[in-house]
Amino acid sequence: MSTKRRVILMVNPNTNPTTTAMMQDLATLELRGSGLAAVGITAFHGPRMIIDPASLEAAATHVLDVVRTYLAGPDGPDVVAIMVAAIGDPGRQELSEEVTVPVVGIGEASILAASEGGRTFGMATSTPLLVPSLRHLVMNHDRAEYFRGVKLTTSGPLALAADPQQQLLELRQAVGESVASGAQAVIIAGGPLSETARRLSAENIAVIIEPIPSACRLVLTRLGTDLFTAD
Repeated sequence: MSTKRRVILMVNPNTNPTTTAMMQDLATLELRGSGLAAVGITAFHGPRMIIDPASLEAAATHVLDVVRTYLAGPDGPDVVAIMVAAIGDPGRQELSEEVTVPVVGIGEASILAASEGGRTFGMATSTPLLVPSLRHLVMNHDRAEYFRGVKLTTSGPLALAADPQQQLLELRQAVGESVASGAQAVIIAGGPLSETARRLSAENIAVIIEPIPSACRLVLTRLGTDLFTAD
């Protein structure tokens, strides 16, 4: 039977439960004091990491499948919002047309946070094949005038996923390049990069936009609650 919990359902479109757990932990930290719980679920099918347009497009169906399954289960009534935890927001639009609760994408939330007040922003990421998709996402949210482009790591996403320290070093370099290109804020663009985003934010090398915290804040705004605390 349903509990009395109020749940933000976080769906990881990558089929990597370790990434799901990491993102759920970060969201739990951000939601302290809000009365909301983050529950992570992992796509049933698809790649362990979305690194190209084909897998991003296919992920929309996988997101819909796993969310529908959860909502039809005994804990479905607890869900008060849904977060799509991949930077390309696969399935976000389709879900928003299907459910009655707010649906937020971490890409959407990051772009809105980065461009707040007319601030210029860029992205740092490890997935070169997704650059056109990221640019398209920015345009979809009418923030192209503030966008200063995507800066890439030297190594590819799979290599960096296996080497967190190298991932930190290369994303730090990409952040510097983004700032040098005129970005006042830099999105670390990728759900699996969320832990590194937090580490970079703590270094105070630039205004770092972390996707998971940005999405938590947007969810709370759309739910109309002011209980968010970062303490």
